[in-house]
Amino acid sequence: MRNIMDNEKIRRNRLYVAVGLLLAAGAATLFSAGAATAETGHRAIAVLHPTENSRVSGTVVFTQAADGVQVSATISGLALGKHGFHIHEFGDCSAPDGTSAGGHYNPDGHPHAGPYDSERHAGDLGNLEADKSGRAQYIRMDTILTIGGPKSIVGRAVIVHAREDDLSSQPTGNAGGRMACGVIGISRQ
Repeated sequence: MRNIMDNEKIRRNRLYVAVGLLLAAGAATLFSAGAATAETGHRAIAVLHPTENSRVSGTVVFTQAADGVQVSATISGLALGKHGFHIHEFGDCSAPDGTSAGGHYNPDGHPHAGPYDSERHAGDLGNLEADKSGRAQYIRMDTILTIGGPKSIVGRAVIVHAREDDLSSQPTGNAGGRMACGVIGISRQ
């Protein structure tokens, strides 16, 4: 029975890696020729799946606007309170604990900070706040993120953490383990 479960985990992990690679290739094709930004209205989506021993799941939608990217998330299965919410470097959710997604997406080499700080990791989205039913919603316009160009978030991963991001501890805000992971891909609209 254990071999069957191990084989299923291996198949699932290979699928996550394959999907991440396909999404990255699709993004490169869609936004080729070195475009600096995506056109207004382009959308990307990340469907979050629980990491090992977690029940956290949800959806994050990114919509390119003239003044940035609107980030809209609906997450469930969380403990009451705040949870770090970040875009990570790699679109790879294959590790059972989500560590294959790497560190925070940080193309400009800035220190970790809050989502409204002028110098921060591009992936620093701050915190989600879950209610007593375990649900959290997040809506914010981000002026650093882009869906196209050389610093595109497409093909990277969204991670929800176990604890609150303190918005200052380096390099990750002391947000704890990874509870959910999802690769960012181009949305069908």
